[in-house]
Amino acid sequence: MKKHNFSAGPSILPQEVILKSSQAVLDFNNEGLSILEISHRSKGFIDVMEQARALVLELMGLEGKGYKALFLQGGASTQFLMVAMNLLEKRAGYLNTGAWSAKAIKEAKKLDDIYEVASSKEANFNYIPKVYDIPEDYDYFHCTSNNTIFGTQMKSFPNSPIPMVCDMSSDIFSRELDFSQFSLIYAGAQKNMGPAGTTLVVIKEDILGKVSRNIPSIMDYKIHIENGSMYNTPPVFSVYTSMLTLEWIKSLGGIKAVEALNEKKAQVMYSEIDLNPLFKGFAAKEDRSLMNATFTLENENLKETFETMLKEAGISGVNGHRSVGGYRASMYNALPIESVKALVEVMSELESKA
Repeated sequence: MKKHNFSAGPSILPQEVILKSSQAVLDFNNEGLSILEISHRSKGFIDVMEQARALVLELMGLEGKGYKALFLQGGASTQFLMVAMNLLEKRAGYLNTGAWSAKAIKEAKKLDDIYEVASSKEANFNYIPKVYDIPEDYDYFHCTSNNTIFGTQMKSFPNSPIPMVCDMSSDIFSRELDFSQFSLIYAGAQKNMGPAGTTLVVIKEDILGKVSRNIPSIMDYKIHIENGSMYNTPPVFSVYTSMLTLEWIKSLGGIKAVEALNEKKAQVMYSEIDLNPLFKGFAAKEDRSLMNATFTLENENLKETFETMLKEAGISGVNGHRSVGGYRASMYNALPIESVKALVEVMSELESKA
């Protein structure tokens, strides 16, 4: 039996994507070669790369609006530095809402001056700051749309007077947004888009070329754009599987349809957390993430019983991060609502036994 996979990342993929990609491991496009061994310069893979990049812009509604999509390597962690290297000339503003935004701030500070416009650190990042000013003379404003560890999500974004950069690693393609309000979006693939190994960057070209520093070629967005994400050998399998996942999202009806499914899953999950006296949600209710529900068990004496029940029900990956403790149910796009219902059933059964 396939387990109910609530892993925070690498995480669940659509079953049909797993089947198609596993077939391609044996024989890609009936070429007699595995996707793992074809040349990244072959027509077959060039078509994959072009299709993947085109689907990104199509799903986001950014076609013909001056944006380019890139599939790079190094994870979002490399983007923490790469964003600053390409965009930071004098000073930038950062919204600090969790571990990953804190790491982004740390890396950017190595290049120049960084200003925290707001932070929720004093409350262990259990909410999203709402009131802050973004200075008009800064180079860019950086935020993190969804905080995997703490289970918070930005429900709206500021009307930024400067280019807005967003780390969407844990909720990319999960909800409808006006993506044109962002000048740069980046996201590791391994939560909502594909296996670990590639990172999506969507960038408005007109924000580039404005810093005075000499950017190393491998860190220069302009060079990656000029080379169609092929400046160095791309992570072929991860890009291919991401393309399949983007096709799957499109087949469902696009981001709007996916968001409706995600909202249903979140409603089922949070209803149980709020109604069951054995559990308590971690994140502020108005900032709860559609992707990551964080909660704790009120009676630690029930911990062993609860975790045994989870294991018996085939539920995997719900242990919370050490920064929060408790449990975390990651409900990414590919997680079926049946898995959420299975988790809720265990939580409800625990209440009846307590």
